[in-house]
Amino acid sequence: MNTASAPEATGAESLRARETLKALYGYVRPHRWAVVLGLLLALAGAAGGLLQPLATKALVDRLSSGGTIGTILLAMTVLVLLSMVAEAFGAYVLERTAESVVLAARRSLIGRLLRLRLTEVDRMQPGDLMSRVTSDTTLLRAVSTQAVVSAATGAVTLVAAVVVMAFLDAVLLGVTLGVVAVVGVGAVLVMPKIGQAAERAQAAVGEMSTGLERVFGAFRTVKASGAEERETARVEAAARRAWRHGVRSAKWEAVLGSADNLAVELAFLAVLAVGGARVASGDMPVSTLIAFLLYLFFLMEPVYQLVEAATHYQEGAAAIARIAQVDRLATEKQDRHPSARPAATRTVRPRPASVRFEEVSFRYGTGLPDIHQRVDFEVPGGGMTAFVGPSGAGKSTVLALVERFYEATGGRVLVDGKDVTQWPLPELRSVIGYVEQDAPVLAGTLRENLVFAAPGTTDDEIREVLIRTRLDALVERLPHGLDTPVGHRGTKLSGGERQRIAIARALLRRPRLLLLDEATSQLDAVNELALREVIAETARETTVLVVAHRLSTVTDADRIVVMDAGKVRAVGTHEELVAEDELYAQLAATQLLTTAGRPGG
Repeated sequence: MNTASAPEATGAESLRARETLKALYGYVRPHRWAVVLGLLLALAGAAGGLLQPLATKALVDRLSSGGTIGTILLAMTVLVLLSMVAEAFGAYVLERTAESVVLAARRSLIGRLLRLRLTEVDRMQPGDLMSRVTSDTTLLRAVSTQAVVSAATGAVTLVAAVVVMAFLDAVLLGVTLGVVAVVGVGAVLVMPKIGQAAERAQAAVGEMSTGLERVFGAFRTVKASGAEERETARVEAAARRAWRHGVRSAKWEAVLGSADNLAVELAFLAVLAVGGARVASGDMPVSTLIAFLLYLFFLMEPVYQLVEAATHYQEGAAAIARIAQVDRLATEKQDRHPSARPAATRTVRPRPASVRFEEVSFRYGTGLPDIHQRVDFEVPGGGMTAFVGPSGAGKSTVLALVERFYEATGGRVLVDGKDVTQWPLPELRSVIGYVEQDAPVLAGTLRENLVFAAPGTTDDEIREVLIRTRLDALVERLPHGLDTPVGHRGTKLSGGERQRIAIARALLRRPRLLLLDEATSQLDAVNELALREVIAETARETTVLVVAHRLSTVTDADRIVVMDAGKVRAVGTHEELVAEDELYAQLAATQLLTTAGRPGG
């Protein structure tokens, strides 16, 4: 059984190695000439070091013959200075290139993350996704340039040194390679362990980011629940896992570094013993032994470079694998289309859009129950259509399918008689204003939040909408008016203020279709009445779809769609449904909206 599975594991590992190298080349390719320049400069610096033992041999021979050594010393000094300059400039070029690689990777990841399908975001942890942009991309810095150049420089220098050592004395070279090979086998076995530990450490860092994002996303709830210690322990557990795997990686790196030094030390002792005997027997001059020993110590640098490159590669491979996972996540197709109408056309009143669901079915994933089961209804352009029903009936999902946050698993969703899957996505969303249930407000100023969906909005348009949504009094109270920061997720605002800002933001978009998901749930009676008037006024110029649990907000709707268990149960006006639909009549009676069969009594 074990022998059968071994080839499969080897094949999978080699495939992964090929994918990693391919991905790595994709990051390096735009900067390949800078990497080549850094490599040439590194080789130039290494060449200076490679020539120094030969210069030392010439110096010893000159001293032995009684000649002058001034010229040789001057040449060695110039050689050292040139090597230093080449190495320093090469290091700068590589570090700069590495930063460029990290920037390109982060830009690519950020662009992709913001275009992910909601189904992907729903199943992933936001904190873990953020850690791939921050900590994982940082590991690319070393593997993308230093590892590549270190491997190339180390290999070329090692080969060159071995060739020169063979020229000096083939017997001593054989002794050296024999010792290095024995120790090198153990080093090769250690390298995969570094990669495994690094990958697990990065995963733990992602868990830590997820835990922190979870806490800060509900900071007041955590404090009100007295859960600081429990949440601290949860995040600390991830931090300890990251520490444990990081220490494990450090342990194997230390073993690898010790093996490097051990190989050179053992080789030095062996060469000293064999070489000393050869010098004593007259088979080799002492200058050759000195030069060979210098080359032996010179080998430490290229061997260290190769070991370092292998270590960086193992760590970088773990990061690349996690980054590659993001590249495999499904994204929305972004057709080219302006996200907002030009200012010149904003004076033209847009035509209301129609909506139709034809036998629509939907579920959030394989194996999960249907949220919609052959939902069928039609909304003509203009007016207000409300969706009511018990929790879990699929009301909010109607709006999500219109926005194409999710794709229907059966049937068709049409806007203006055209299947939403046939609309270019930016064009579809450019005609829709959307107010979601939580009415999120972004960190920034009040002005930035208001014009978030319509950046070209004028001050006069902002002022008009502020009055309509009763936000003008709020602006007057704020210390810096529209330019006042609203805090993280709008923490400096009340729930009702956040909802009114979300509605104002949607109205400034001047949509042809306005989607409101529980848009007045956090408003007091006075502001709710005012917003109901705003929505009714808006419905005369555009199509408004409203999801509501409080029927008081939709009794005046042109049509009400009653949903239950993912199906459309009835469609009609408030009066018609009170008289004809048992579920709606029960909801209305529960909310004291009917007396003797009359609404609002």
